[in-house]
Amino acid sequence: MASEEDRNHEEPIVRDKRRIDPETGAVRQPEGQGETDVSHEASAQPGSADGDAGDDERELTVDDILNAAQAEVQDPTDEHLADLKRVTAEYANYRRRTEQNRELERERAVGAAVAVLLPVLDDLDRAEKHGDLEGDTPFVTIAAKLRAATEKLGLERFGEVGEVFDPQRHEAIFQQPSPDVDADTVADVVEAGYTLGSVQLRPAKVVVHTPAS
Repeated sequence: MASEEDRNHEEPIVRDKRRIDPETGAVRQPEGQGETDVSHEASAQPGSADGDAGDDERELTVDDILNAAQAEVQDPTDEHLADLKRVTAEYANYRRRTEQNRELERERAVGAAVAVLLPVLDDLDRAEKHGDLEGDTPFVTIAAKLRAATEKLGLERFGEVGEVFDPQRHEAIFQQPSPDVDADTVADVVEAGYTLGSVQLRPAKVVVHTPAS
């Protein structure tokens, strides 16, 4: 008779309860059950309806995701349409701002280059007032070509006698009351103002007639 110590050292019993035989691949029957029904065994074999149940379930899960994504693209909800319109509008605004900034930077760069020529244009204006730009002389031809070249670059002159005084565009260097005006008016232009596109290079320096009190 085995001693108590021998019973304590008996090897543990391991029961293989796996439903699929790892060697044959056949479905095992529970203990106590008779011979396996041929139709049931066939249904349990790999590739049968029961064996493919897990695969069909996984395939349906993937199909559900694909179908949902396709339906969302083909029939977007109001929320998605609103998001699409918002993104489109933001992109259009971004492009518009980018174009405006690019044009503004171009105008500033050209304006900085043209600004060095403004004193020369002032000298031409003074020479014209004194009658030095008359006739068919080389000086007259050079003056005309210089003015035409700056105009092609986008340079525009402003400041004329009779204009209403605008502190945003005119710099008053002298004011004189006059009974002939009802509002502040440019009486004389000392130096013309210039703009290039939306950039004002300098205001016009003018003499202003103010209404007499």
